[in-house]
Amino acid sequence: MTIAIKNVCFGENVTIVEPVNLYGCTIGSDSFIGPFTEIQKDVVIGERCKVQSHSFICELVTIGNDCFIGHGVMFVNDLFSEGGPAMGKKELWKETTIGNHVSIGSNATILPVSICDNVVIGAGAVVTKNITKPGVYAGNPAKFLRGI
Repeated sequence: MTIAIKNVCFGENVTIVEPVNLYGCTIGSDSFIGPFTEIQKDVVIGERCKVQSHSFICELVTIGNDCFIGHGVMFVNDLFSEGGPAMGKKELWKETTIGNHVSIGSNATILPVSICDNVVIGAGAVVTKNITKPGVYAGNPAKFLRGI
C-alpha cells in the first residue's frame, strides 16, 4: 500500500493515523484523520473535525468546523450527467459544502449538495438534495426526521 501525504496545509495539533492518502488539501487545527482515508486536492476541512477510517473526500468538498465524518463516508462530485463518468471533464464536477456542527453517520453517501449548520445525517443515508433546515436526516434518499 502506498501512503501519500503531499502538499497538505495542516493547522496545529492535527492527528493522522496512517495509512492515508492526503494531497493538496487543507486540514484545520485540532482535527483527526483516521486510517485508510483519502482526501483529495482542494478539499478544506475545518477545525476540530474528526474523519473516521475508510472515508473518501473528493475534490470540491468543503467541511466546516466541529464536524464528524463517520467510517466509510463517501463524497461524490460527479453525477454522471452525460450518462457515465466525466472522464477528465472537471467542468462537469459539482461542489459540496458542509456547514458547522454536522455529523455524518457511517457509510453515508453525500452527493454534491449544501448542508447547513447543526445537522445529523444517519448511518447509511444518501443525501441527494440540499439541506437547509437543522435537524436529523436519514434514509435513501435522506429525509428530515426531526429537529435537534
